[in-house]
Amino acid sequence: MAHSTHADRRPVSRPLDPSALDPAARLAADFGSLDLFERLAAVREDVDGAVVFTTSFGLEDQAITHAIFAQDLAIEIVTLDTGRLFPETHQVWAETEQRYGRPVRAVIPDHSAVEALVGEYGINGFRASVAARHACCGVRKVEPLGRALEGAAAWITGLRAEQSTDRAAVPYAAVDPQRGLLKVNPLLDWERSRVLDFVRAHSVPYNLLHDRGFLSIGCAPCTRAVAPGEPERAGRWWWEQQEKKECGLHNRPALRAASPATALLAPQKD
Repeated sequence: MAHSTHADRRPVSRPLDPSALDPAARLAADFGSLDLFERLAAVREDVDGAVVFTTSFGLEDQAITHAIFAQDLAIEIVTLDTGRLFPETHQVWAETEQRYGRPVRAVIPDHSAVEALVGEYGINGFRASVAARHACCGVRKVEPLGRALEGAAAWITGLRAEQSTDRAAVPYAAVDPQRGLLKVNPLLDWERSRVLDFVRAHSVPYNLLHDRGFLSIGCAPCTRAVAPGEPERAGRWWWEQQEKKECGLHNRPALRAASPATALLAPQKD
């Protein structure tokens, strides 16, 4: 009888079974080959529980909104109405609801927290220091976001890798350990020009401020148009001389990348 050797017991290489992966890994593995409609449908199919998409009615968010409403996906669309939005933002909000015949749920800041904030810092006191600005964002955006995502199993955002160095490092899908839900970025690998082409091709309502050089739109006092050649987010909190300018919605501790498909989570080129 022939005796076995170590060579006889070499491990057999088998293809990774997608069904063995958790939802984050499955989505990350598949996204590169899917269009935006398919990516959002895959999120809804793969996630057990409520899925929430938070929109600020920017170009990316309008593309995602169209793909959700056009397919009648069971994904709730929510916006954070900070109380300091541009009139143009409210206009595209109304146009979106009219176009699709669906409401966008508004989550507003706690009125007592806003009163205390203004009482301490003044109406535009957020320009006095980074700490004061973070306090304003915390009251007007971060705390309402927590309520918007309460009970959700997954959170969809409009982040794109092209927008900033920090955003270039995020994965398609990962578990947010602090919020305890799956965070999905279906436009991560899209360039701005591709988003614009999509919005135009589908006649999606968009914020007219984009035509006036506002590439990233937030609260009115904290947003300006950008000059040619400036980064997309240069118009956000422009008085702050620092590279990492976020409001606190997305710059939480590093996300735990889904395993075992970590190598598949890197954004692919458009």
